[in-house]
Amino acid sequence: MSDPVITDFELPATSNTTFKLSAHRGHNVVVYFYPKDNTSGCTLEGQEFRDLYADFGKANTIIVGISRDSLKSHESFKDEYQFPFELLADTEEKACELFGVMKLKNMYGKQVRGVERSTFVFDVNGKLVKSWRGLKAPGHAAEVLAFVQTL
Repeated sequence: MSDPVITDFELPATSNTTFKLSAHRGHNVVVYFYPKDNTSGCTLEGQEFRDLYADFGKANTIIVGISRDSLKSHESFKDEYQFPFELLADTEEKACELFGVMKLKNMYGKQVRGVERSTFVFDVNGKLVKSWRGLKAPGHAAEVLAFVQTL
């Protein structure tokens, strides 16, 4: 599947803010989609991005995580694990649809619609330069860091 052309999007974010992609020109931006707050893989992924946050900063890169959870859920998740980056609430699946990350998954023998764990990197000009889809959380943040360090 080829990546969609994404020029901008805007979503409500934690810390009582709104995230707009175009407002971050001049920085690389990592946008990672994850299925659900407070689940094992999503917690691990967030912790790995948290632990490498200073290195991302040195690479002129900001990080945002997106799921369909509410801002209230995100605030609790962010606070519990001390994530230094914002989490974006896509309760209406606008960004999920824009990025094409909604997939049918098998859960306990049933097909359910959910977010496919995916990461997208935008360069300082706001151009989508790399994507990972259907990935596994362990070690992924380090792989993303290694990529942005080449930009």
